[in-house]
Amino acid sequence: MRIVLVRLSALGDIVHTWPLADALRSARPGVRLCWVVEERLSLLVEGHPAVDQVITVDTRRWRRSPLSRRTRTAIHDLRRRFAELSPDLALDPQGVVKSALVTRWTGAAQRVGLALPWRRERLAALAYTATLPGSRERRHVVASNLELLRAVGATPPAALPHPDGRWLVERTRRQPLPAASPPGYVVLLPGAGRARKLLPVEGLAEVARRAAGAGHAALVVWGPGEEERASEVVTRAGPGAAMAPPTDLAGLVQLLAQARAVVGGDTGPVHLAASFGVPALAIFTATDWRRNGPLGRRVEVVSGARDGGDRPRGTSRAARPGPVTPAEMADGFERLLGAP
Repeated sequence: MRIVLVRLSALGDIVHTWPLADALRSARPGVRLCWVVEERLSLLVEGHPAVDQVITVDTRRWRRSPLSRRTRTAIHDLRRRFAELSPDLALDPQGVVKSALVTRWTGAAQRVGLALPWRRERLAALAYTATLPGSRERRHVVASNLELLRAVGATPPAALPHPDGRWLVERTRRQPLPAASPPGYVVLLPGAGRARKLLPVEGLAEVARRAAGAGHAALVVWGPGEEERASEVVTRAGPGAAMAPPTDLAGLVQLLAQARAVVGGDTGPVHLAASFGVPALAIFTATDWRRNGPLGRRVEVVSGARDGGDRPRGTSRAARPGPVTPAEMADGFERLLGAP
């Protein structure tokens, strides 16, 4: 059986789809599994023990110039690769129009996505031949992703599995740590994919000061467009905090994997760190931690966001966003370090 799994982005969502890939492999050992992912995030899929083939796309470029010859050629080549693969089944746990279009282009006889309200965008269903409900008993997105196992006649596992990213740590092990990385450091993440998820700078600075009091240096790790906020965290934190140098995705993996702890908002690197078994503190101000919280052996959550009920939702947005104080952030960090 040939299956295409369409999870294009983002970093944390890909991490939360790893358990589905693992479960498909366990349920159907002879399956050939192809994962379609954005080119910039392909490192998170290439080499995964359950994945046989990876196809990359660049939907950002396509959206910037949808009628260009370059875009038309890329889509033609993608559809040709799908025709050569000739999949029997395509699964779309992402549930948005762009992933649904790719799902349709696979040409698979069966194209399955999540039903509403577990799916994010209503129009995505036009690309599917069938939809399946997500999990009613377990709110987390990993549980709903696993409901897609029913498309191959399998039952989701009774216990919710944690994403396991140790394969990725091993794959990037040759990536050297920046020379400036202090021993026993704590990673602070000032950035987020959306402005509403950003944490207060003073809160991160207070975490850095508590880390220094516990004998740990704070390393502020930043991405494109985040350098100014990262610098402000270091300035407010005082001695014991330092800016990390620019890193690519492989370098980020190693920085997280070798950290004493990782602190950030609802952002992909926090979920990645939790999958490595690194102690991770996730601070939620605008999203529902019950749906999108990190899963791992050493995880602490601080949430100012309050959701209005237990009805399944296709979005992580909390019904009632709420701030988190610097003291609450720092106290959560101390609980994380003190946890067994």
